[in-house]
Amino acid sequence: MHDKSPKLTVVGAGPGDAELITLKGIRALKEADVVLYDALINEELLEYVSAKAELIFVGKRRGCYAYQQEQINELIVARAHSHGHVVRLKGGDPFIFGRGAEEMEYAASHDIEIAVVPGISSSLAVPAMQNVPLTKRGSAESFWVITGTTKEHRISRDVALAAQSSATVVILMGMGKLGGIMNLFRESGKGETPVAIIQNGTTPLEKVGVGTVDTIEQVVAEQQLANPAIIVIGEVVRHRGQLLEVQRRYDKSHVSC
Repeated sequence: MHDKSPKLTVVGAGPGDAELITLKGIRALKEADVVLYDALINEELLEYVSAKAELIFVGKRRGCYAYQQEQINELIVARAHSHGHVVRLKGGDPFIFGRGAEEMEYAASHDIEIAVVPGISSSLAVPAMQNVPLTKRGSAESFWVITGTTKEHRISRDVALAAQSSATVVILMGMGKLGGIMNLFRESGKGETPVAIIQNGTTPLEKVGVGTVDTIEQVVAEQQLANPAIIVIGEVVRHRGQLLEVQRRYDKSHVSC
C-alpha cells in the first residue's frame, strides 16, 4: 500500500523537440509515480521520470491502438488509486484536440485530484520553427486552428467557413482529407493562396512542402509527405521564402574572398 493521495496531472509535451516542454512539465514527470504516454511524444522526455515510476505506452501507431480511450480513462483511475500521482503525457497541448479535458473530467468523477500543465501546441510552434508567422501586419490579423477530420471522419464544417476569411488557417490531422480541403478553398477563389505542409515538425525528421492551393497536392505526391503533418494556408506562408532570401543574401555578402 502507499500513502499518497490519488492525483492526475495532464502534461503537454510540446510539438516534438524535447527542449520545447515547459519546466513545470519536467517537474511533473520527475514527481510522477506512473506515466502514461502517447506515440507522438519525444521519448527523450521519459529520461526525466524516476526509475521507480511505471511507464505505460497508451498511444496509437499506424492505426493500431494500444488502448481505447475508455481503457485509458480506467487505467488512469486504477493507477491513481493504487500508485498515487499519475502523469498523462500528451503531445502538443493537451487541450487542443488532445482529449485532456475528458480524461480530467473522468478522473475527477472518481475522487482524484486533477491538474494540467499546458504545452506548446504544434499548431503554433511548427509554423514558427519554419519562419511562418500565423499573424503578420498586412497579411493576417487572425488565425484558425481546425481539426481536418471530425469524429465522424468528415471534414470539419469550420474549414469551409475559414476558407471564406482572410485569416491564416492551420489544419491538424488533415492529410487524409487534403483534396477535399483544397477544393473548399478553390471554391472560395483561393487557388493561388500559399500553402505549407510540415511533416514531423521540430524533429530531425522534419520535411516541408510549399505550394499553393492549386499545386500543393502535386507537391505532396512528389515529396511523399504524410502524417504526422500540419497544413498552413495563408499569405503568411510567403514570409518563409522572404526570410530565406534575406538569409541567402546575407550569407553571400559575408563570404570571404
